[in-house]
Amino acid sequence: MKPILTLLTALVFATSAAARVTGVRIDRVEPFAGGQAFGASGAYERVIGVAKGELDPTDPRNAGIWGLSKAPRNAAGKVEYETDIFLLRPADPAKGNHHLLFDVLNRGNKLMTGRLNFTEPKDDTNDPATIAHAGDGFLFRRGYTLAWAGWDADAPTGNHGMTMRVPALADVEQEIRDEFVPGTRGAPMTRFRLSYAAASQDQTGAVLTRRAKQADAPEVVPSAQWAFQDDRTVVLRPEGAVPAFGSIYELTYRAKAPWVDGIGFAAQRDVAAYLKADRTGGRRISAATMFGISQSGRFIRDFVKFGFNRDENGRKVFDGALSHISGIGGVFLNAPFAQPFRTRTQHEDHAMPENAFPFSSASARDPVTGKSGALLRGDRFDPLLIETNTDAEYWQKGAALLGTDPTGRYDLPLPATTRLFLISGSQHTGRYGSTAAPGPCVNLRNPHDPYPAIRALLVALDDWIATGRPAPASRIPVIADGTLVPAARLRFPPLPAFAVAKGPNGVDPVGDWVHPAAVKSPYVPLVPAVDADGNTRAGLKLPDVAVPLGTHTGFNLYKAPALSGEMCDRDGSFLPFPRDKAYGDPRLSLTERYGTPARYAAKVAAAARALVADRLLLPEDADRYVAAAKGVAGF
Repeated sequence: MKPILTLLTALVFATSAAARVTGVRIDRVEPFAGGQAFGASGAYERVIGVAKGELDPTDPRNAGIWGLSKAPRNAAGKVEYETDIFLLRPADPAKGNHHLLFDVLNRGNKLMTGRLNFTEPKDDTNDPATIAHAGDGFLFRRGYTLAWAGWDADAPTGNHGMTMRVPALADVEQEIRDEFVPGTRGAPMTRFRLSYAAASQDQTGAVLTRRAKQADAPEVVPSAQWAFQDDRTVVLRPEGAVPAFGSIYELTYRAKAPWVDGIGFAAQRDVAAYLKADRTGGRRISAATMFGISQSGRFIRDFVKFGFNRDENGRKVFDGALSHISGIGGVFLNAPFAQPFRTRTQHEDHAMPENAFPFSSASARDPVTGKSGALLRGDRFDPLLIETNTDAEYWQKGAALLGTDPTGRYDLPLPATTRLFLISGSQHTGRYGSTAAPGPCVNLRNPHDPYPAIRALLVALDDWIATGRPAPASRIPVIADGTLVPAARLRFPPLPAFAVAKGPNGVDPVGDWVHPAAVKSPYVPLVPAVDADGNTRAGLKLPDVAVPLGTHTGFNLYKAPALSGEMCDRDGSFLPFPRDKAYGDPRLSLTERYGTPARYAAKVAAAARALVADRLLLPEDADRYVAAAKGVAGF
């Protein structure tokens, strides 16, 4: 390993005018995982620091960033920013696969290593440093250079959260709306943190409302029952009052000094371009892939749609992109008073901007505007794109519209550079180590882990980029063969003590998010058809879903009486098959279905072999499924 001082000196002064990164300050370079070697990739090191950049507001590639033309400029007429950076890379520059895997942060958090390396949930971390944080070492054994850079100016910085510093427009004020839903995505709230500073802490002109369900009429909370604690905090009265679980509070108030948040797109572009071009210490990057989960995947969709995959020097930044569990959404970032942490579901954040045409990588006509468009731009800067979703995104995030026209009447022919996959039988937050604990939901939650498929698809994307060998064909439900249907035509079996969702979350046209009004949406998201067990018929079925031990769905409902009928965030459900024939359960029992554990294990092995042959499962992960199946106790 090179002396740390040498690396520090080299990187502190390395700049790249072409990439518009004007300087990089490295605070620490240190061994990862105690210097443990990961096969031919050798040992890895952590590189932690800050990148500084500047943007030309007159450059057409930056002109679409809201507020950039009004932001303060330096003596050269450029707008400056700085962003946190974090790398995990082979300590020996000659080792590794020389492929940059750029993980878009999720609310300041690194998700990629934990999910793709099968890290135990207890060892999941936002500061990977130890051998436990390496999980099974997949990404390190593959030899990737892993990179993260902040893009959200208001991302939480606790627990090693990464953020960026961008200018704010001090003289801009506007009435905005904040939404708070206690308990559903975290601990119960007794105070609400505002997205932006209130222009005044006088309650005059500010209105707080509450309601139990999204469709209920909001009621005004009397001014005596709440107050501004400071310009970014509202508290309920009396002190310590705890609102009802899942109730929706909305505050409309005049806010000030919005950040120029769209700089986050340019920062990801420019840091990645800088890393691709950097040759410090003999390093080289031959290809780059952008990776994102949930919010991060929605960021990728907008990054591509808005043309940020072309740097200021006119070069393609990312050769490939893999977006997981993003549905059809974008991120509420490049706008005045943006709130990028929002995620629109049936119950909460429902009227926040997220879904904006075009939805699909294929060209389609928008029934609202009459215009045609596609997510991909059709130029030489589009990356090879793989989008993966679970059943939950079909129910909550409109994922069917990735492959159909906006009105849900026919399937769209996808571009040759795009692949779509439904990882069947999974839910939004499924990962290695997930349990079926119901939490706030009525049904058991779906514990299925979709990431073995994501690992295989990442390897296939690498091959597609490096050799031109196309990735495996898309696997999604489609209208043509009846595997994608309107919710009214879904024939879900009557399972005992099992709550079924009425229909998917609708997709509404983007309107006035500050004063939202109900509109009749022309967009029609369909849902996957199910079999006699309630399991999805189509999609990429990993062995434990192809040969199931129960019913896996992408929906669940809240158990709280006040929220009856509301979908439980993005959670799915699981209902085990009965061991023997059970009265009232229309599904075959395990014994009727498989006979013996040995026959069950043989079916799992066959399903795993078929997926390996199709490049949809890695051999090492197939072995895990086979071993787990052999460990299933007697029926």
